[in-house]
Amino acid sequence: MTSAAEAISTWVRQESQSQDSAGVNAMMDLVAAEVAGQGIATERIAGREGLGDHLVLRAGPQTGQAPILVLSHLDTVHPKGTINGPLPLRIEGDKFYGPGLYDMKAGAWMALQAFREALAEGLLTRPVTFIFTADEEIGSPTSRALIEAAAKGARAALITEPARHGGKIVTARKGTASFEMEIEGRAAHAGVNHALGRSALREAAHQVLTLEGMTDYEAGTTINVGQLKGGTVTNVVPQFASLKIDGRVSSLAAGEDLVRRVLALTPRTPDTALRIRGGMNRPPYEKTPDVAALFDHARALAAEIGYLLEDVPMTGGGSDGNFTAALGVPTLDGLGIDGDGAHTLQEHGLLSSIAPRQALIKALLRTL
Repeated sequence: MTSAAEAISTWVRQESQSQDSAGVNAMMDLVAAEVAGQGIATERIAGREGLGDHLVLRAGPQTGQAPILVLSHLDTVHPKGTINGPLPLRIEGDKFYGPGLYDMKAGAWMALQAFREALAEGLLTRPVTFIFTADEEIGSPTSRALIEAAAKGARAALITEPARHGGKIVTARKGTASFEMEIEGRAAHAGVNHALGRSALREAAHQVLTLEGMTDYEAGTTINVGQLKGGTVTNVVPQFASLKIDGRVSSLAAGEDLVRRVLALTPRTPDTALRIRGGMNRPPYEKTPDVAALFDHARALAAEIGYLLEDVPMTGGGSDGNFTAALGVPTLDGLGIDGDGAHTLQEHGLLSSIAPRQALIKALLRTL
């Protein structure tokens, strides 16, 4: 096992599902210990809402220039025990398996090494703010304000989410929306007084069809009803039901339209009521001319390193890059390890991608 793989293994062995604040904080401890005594200012922001801490690193010349912002998250989707069960840490050829390795501990580790090396070698020409967050996988509820405050006035934002489709990086992401719908009908004995009942599940079925009918692939808008709950026992007309809904949009205007349409839904079944809450969680990240120029710069650097850098079309998954891009900060995402299987039991990174992608991050820190 290479030294890089050994170091990444240490991070992956420390499991850190988003809701496991102790595990996430142990990851923050590993990062803090790694940068101690290296001229890097550290600020630890205590977790809240039962979630883990965030860690902010700062270094580079204090010249008054706009800083570079680097964002990595150390929480994963995999529950504690995954590494000792269905997804053990292992290497098979070029594939390096482990929970959270691809999304995104390997990318976070690479970026930290690039940051440390650039600082030690005197290559940083402007300040760098590097934020490790604890809650990206659950929508960044406690880190969004921190990210947006750090992004204001930044020269660029570099996001170490995993690469896509053979090492391609991300220059555009759909915006994400989240809604919850509660439905109330009228309970009744299903055999004796069926006609008096008003089924919340029947109304839910109407709403599922209406919601999913808002999907427009050509426009880049999708709606997914991911959860439907309701009812008690089979001989009672169900009084209550609830839906959890995910939406994805390709533009701010589409997001505003989707939110308006969902919140305006009304019952189809007489004597039932709807309560709907939610809205946009992550704004769309669009490939503006500034983003395109930053990508062209990165592509030229990659060519000097010795590989072809490409980007993917707008992807449906969100990240903290959505927040920085929406503020007008030129943003590059997907700068982490190449691989596949994020959020699955086949999650893996490619060992061969570590060195060249770490070199690209270092070159960006040196030249932006």
